Amino acid sequence: MEASKVFFTDMRCGLGISLLDKMDKLMLAAGIEQINFQNAFVAIKLHFGEPGNLAFLRPNFAKSVADRVKKLGGRPFLTDSNTLYVGRRNNALVHLDAAYENGFNPLSTGCQIIIADGVKGTDDIEVPINGGIQLQSARIGRAIMDADIFISLSHFKGHEMTGFGGAIKNIGMGSGSRAGKMAMHCNGKPVVDQEKCVGCRICSKYCNQEAIHYLINKKATIDHELCVGCGRCIGTCNYDAIASPIDGSHDDVNLRMVEYSKAVLDGRPHFHISVVNNVSPCCDCHGENDAAIIPDIGIFASFDPVALDKACIDAVNAAPVMRNTVLSDTLAQAEGDGCASQGTKDHFRTVHPSTNWRSQISHAESIGLGSGNYELVTITIK
Repeated sequence: MEASKVFFTDMRCGLGISLLDKMDKLMLAAGIEQINFQNAFVAIKLHFGEPGNLAFLRPNFAKSVADRVKKLGGRPFLTDSNTLYVGRRNNALVHLDAAYENGFNPLSTGCQIIIADGVKGTDDIEVPINGGIQLQSARIGRAIMDADIFISLSHFKGHEMTGFGGAIKNIGMGSGSRAGKMAMHCNGKPVVDQEKCVGCRICSKYCNQEAIHYLINKKATIDHELCVGCGRCIGTCNYDAIASPIDGSHDDVNLRMVEYSKAVLDGRPHFHISVVNNVSPCCDCHGENDAAIIPDIGIFASFDPVALDKACIDAVNAAPVMRNTVLSDTLAQAEGDGCASQGTKDHFRTVHPSTNWRSQISHAESIGLGSGNYELVTITIK
């Protein structure tokens, strides 16, 4: 498969040039001007961050992208779809409140914010998935599909279900309406290990389906008739008491997420940027973030989201491990137990051993979303 070009610049800034200047020059070097933006509506898809989380991308990055789009004649707007789980982003009103709280507003970013699937997450469009294997159609937030051009701006980090969250996750899972997110998650029906459960009830606070109940012994149990398999309870349990009993269910989420990305991107120009900084072990959907597991790396850009994700994961896995993090703790525990560690080769798999991020790349290649084979072009900007 022919290599796709991925352009990269590091986080170093000399006197007189900012990281935002470097980001703009990187977009130009990667060829964003090849797209005809004149009078086009441009969706800039990003994650506004769950309040309490401080690892999400600063609004300044979004403004840099929006400013470049406007200079090229486009009409940009920032967008994301509502979440499936309970939190501060599960309907458009609280979602906008969360975005504003985290610094995203028309004044700070230079463009409007539109929640793609409407007030209650029901404003979506059914879009065919060309080459879909797991699914034949996708439910995508209407505002995203109304755009003429799609740009993804991703914070590259770990994820407790998909291994990592990059361009593919930002596009596929992030663009799905609430019904779409249910379709992508539907195989992952978690169960509670009664011996590990301490009855703290934190998991129930994050269940938007009210599927978690408590037994006489105060232990949690999950009603699979109500559960949609979003996996949020798995990530919020501090005692590892909740897990999915279905082998491969995480892979199913990855494959469906890839197919949703294909539905979003087919038939219109698209461009992708990923910032690899504050690489937290879990998603920005959490209302908190653990310490970054590696040092900041830089900014990547490409027309190919698959090549972009592969370049980012390779850079992360080549990076040194930060001390006093969940990654360093896990590696130390493995060494103490006399276990051979794969941490220096696969940081996210070490943190989340039940995940398999490689299924994202292989399935994306198989359905024609992009190529995991890439040529890294390093741009030196002084």
